Amino acid sequence: MVDVKFPDVGEGVTEGTIVKWLVKEGDEIKADQTVAEIETDKAIVEIPSSEAGKIVKLVGKEGDVIKVGSTLASLALPGEAVGKPETGVPEKPGEAKPAEAKPTEAEPTEAKPTEAKPSEVKPTEVKPTEAKPGEVKPTEVKPTEVKPQEKPAEMLGRVLAVPSTRRLARELGVDISKVKGTGPGGRITDEDVRKSTVTEAKAEAKVEVPQAPETRKPEAAPVEITREIKALEERIPIKGIRKTIGERMVLSLFTAPHVVSMDEADVTELVKLREKEKKLAEEKGIKLTYLAFIVKAVTVALKQHPYLNASLDSKKNEIVLKRYYNIGIAVDTPEGLMVPVIKDADRKSIMELARVSEKLADEARTRKIKLPDLKGNTFTITNIGSIGGIFSTPIINPPDVAILGIHRIRDMPVVIDGEIKIRKILPIVLSFDHRVLDGAQAARFMNTLIEHLKDPDLLLLDGV
Repeated sequence: MVDVKFPDVGEGVTEGTIVKWLVKEGDEIKADQTVAEIETDKAIVEIPSSEAGKIVKLVGKEGDVIKVGSTLASLALPGEAVGKPETGVPEKPGEAKPAEAKPTEAEPTEAKPTEAKPSEVKPTEVKPTEAKPGEVKPTEVKPTEVKPQEKPAEMLGRVLAVPSTRRLARELGVDISKVKGTGPGGRITDEDVRKSTVTEAKAEAKVEVPQAPETRKPEAAPVEITREIKALEERIPIKGIRKTIGERMVLSLFTAPHVVSMDEADVTELVKLREKEKKLAEEKGIKLTYLAFIVKAVTVALKQHPYLNASLDSKKNEIVLKRYYNIGIAVDTPEGLMVPVIKDADRKSIMELARVSEKLADEARTRKIKLPDLKGNTFTITNIGSIGGIFSTPIINPPDVAILGIHRIRDMPVVIDGEIKIRKILPIVLSFDHRVLDGAQAARFMNTLIEHLKDPDLLLLDGV
């Protein structure tokens, strides 16, 4: 008998939700056959069986949350007899039960002091009762003070945490020795580390603000929650991707001092170029979007302004400049926001960027994207233009130090050479980490980006 377990899939994943069972009890399966689909906070992971055999038992039902290392299914190997689980109770009624041991007359009688309830025991001396023949006279009974048992972690003076939790603490820059564990025996959990990060960030960001003179306001009458109101409410558990998004955004907002720079790009010539090349792209089976051109322009600007393609190592107090350009693309999915990553975007043509971005977006929306395609970002773009809006203030996607928001292209009146003309205008927003970047660096990056969007021929120098 072997167990199929939920393996460590990396990226700090500690738990997952059973989305779908692909087998049932009694099924004969092959080696490497997928047993279940598990939703982690990153993606849906297929869990295969390493052995062939017969499914004896499935642990949990769809929707259950399980920890990494937990058993998903029990499997009987070929030729192995499948028996009923041991219960410790004889299966046949005729089977003899072991006789209870009773003291015989020849054995000395065990002396037992009279039991006293806690309320009956007084701090003063308790007088023993007179011993009868054959009994042992009890000694003087004194109440013993019972001290609360110390937590194992405190007794041993060491940190109790699994390797994955220690790794998470290192990634978040948390001193794990200062984290209070809430797990069994004082063990530190991933949730303890995340809560500690948010608490420290809030404490650092706390600023004393002079209080205005208190004015007494009439208290509002409490709202009575009736059955009719409850019937109109729906409660949805926060889990999976939505839970992770919330945790990462809180961590980013309370850790990195966000500054936002807004501007507009004249993309009239870019719109013409896209219309011209769209037919050629369709012949190649490619949907040519504005995003491909913007990704290309971003990589050019990042090479000229390297501090925006960086991360901050707060533990070593170092800025890490990256000479590779992996662009994260925020994708709106039914399950929440996902950020697939275009690797080595600077080495791809505009047509290749269009093909890859479309493929990754489709895989994200259908939850078929692989974990490697969701990590390694050095800069992120969030495209709100397809939905609407003029400006927004996007939150930086860790470990990046900046994120670019692009919005809907609109016809706007613009003064050119003293004349009012209608141009295609693209609003753009840059949120950046003020610990790494200053406003001047951000503004220069935006100027370079706008220049290449205004004159797309500059982008074609790298080919299409």
